[in-house]
Amino acid sequence: MLIETLIALLLLLGAGFTLVGSIGLARLPDLFMRLHGPTKATTLGVGGTLLASVMHFSAAGEGVSLHELLVALFLFITAPISAYLLARTALHLGAPGRAEPPRRPYHDGREE
Repeated sequence: MLIETLIALLLLLGAGFTLVGSIGLARLPDLFMRLHGPTKATTLGVGGTLLASVMHFSAAGEGVSLHELLVALFLFITAPISAYLLARTALHLGAPGRAEPPRRPYHDGREE
């Protein structure tokens, strides 16, 4: 019962992170900000789901299931590298992004 509860919590946590990452991918304004959704939150979401899978198949099977750990290792290695390459390519091609930070007004109402 305890393992099933922990598996369910890991699945919910993984699904929550994946949902937040997917919403970030769809809603953020430019390419550079959109890279954070799949590389950060969605990677954690898939990691939680894979950890739940390891626990389920290890508890139900004959031994420790390591296939999912190899998938997680590959994911955690390749996601940051692919995001880096996408960002460098976008910079090289001159993709539009936020060129300057938003202006903040001074205390007396003037802008910087």
